[in-house]
Amino acid sequence: MDKRVVFAVAGSGKTTSILDRVESDSKYLIITYTDNNTQHLKSKIIQKLGKIPDGVRVYSYFTFLYSFCYRPLCDYEIKCKGINFTQPIPKYAQRKKKNTWDHYFDKNRRLFSSRIAKLLIEFSVIPEVLERIETFFDAVFIDEIQDFAANDFNLVCQLAKANVDIKLVGDFFQHTFDTSRDGNTQKNLHNSFDTYCQKLSSAGYTVDLESLSHSYRCGPTICSFVEDNIGISIKSHRDDTMELKLLEDQETIEQVFYNDSVVKLFYQKSNSYPGNTENWGNTKGLDHYRDVCVVLNPNSFKSYETGQLSSLAATTKNKLYVACTRAKGNLYFVSEEKLKSYKQE
Repeated sequence: MDKRVVFAVAGSGKTTSILDRVESDSKYLIITYTDNNTQHLKSKIIQKLGKIPDGVRVYSYFTFLYSFCYRPLCDYEIKCKGINFTQPIPKYAQRKKKNTWDHYFDKNRRLFSSRIAKLLIEFSVIPEVLERIETFFDAVFIDEIQDFAANDFNLVCQLAKANVDIKLVGDFFQHTFDTSRDGNTQKNLHNSFDTYCQKLSSAGYTVDLESLSHSYRCGPTICSFVEDNIGISIKSHRDDTMELKLLEDQETIEQVFYNDSVVKLFYQKSNSYPGNTENWGNTKGLDHYRDVCVVLNPNSFKSYETGQLSSLAATTKNKLYVACTRAKGNLYFVSEEKLKSYKQE
């Protein structure tokens, strides 16, 4: 059985690499982090085949945990009234021992989302989960693997024991959100790419850095900028040249700012500005932009000027990488300071 984690650069077709495998007679379990991604995958399968095949199930991650794992295997023992997504977990639950139900449930008998995976592991439910997977499916695909954290990452490692093919896909450097957090559990998981790869390798996954190393979305101009300045390796399938420049004179800035065909991406509070705007991190997974203007806040602009973008805090650097790699066409930069007059009250 092939157990593989494929690290994909932005715009390389990681979701497509899953969809290409789905046929009318497939028996596949497909899991992704968010409800939006779940609906996107379902719509793409329907677009390809006309319907979701009977043997294919597409779950958001927490629906998989609750509906496929917990409810059929544990609910007979303790009835659950849903999921509590509160973060962090309340102090009273943090103090409860891990071999007690109160470690996993709130006072209304709802499961803490960040501890569902832990419950399955600590109460030895994983063998039954694997048996269910093996009964219904020939392969498991997990999208956006970089966002699985804490106990959820531990569960993904446990899934490698299933007697089916497993393919994990994601972009480590697009990690901007966590499925969950739970104290010190895998607290430093995303601090080092090499360590991250080693953990998955030790769990039984083959690490693939080549299959999705080239972007269809971004041209070589943008890929070179990201590699040379942000410090994230990315190549391009394309050979065309696009414009990449810092906007400095006010007339040009105004032209770009009021051009709604160019999206303006801010570090935060993009809704304080009129027109076609969004925050860096919120554009992850979006593929409909052409020309992009990345607005640099004071800290990132200073790093841009001094050639130190690669030294930004990991979360900031990842969000900047996401923002830059939305561009299919030209990429512009502008200092947020120069946009103050456009800010709405």
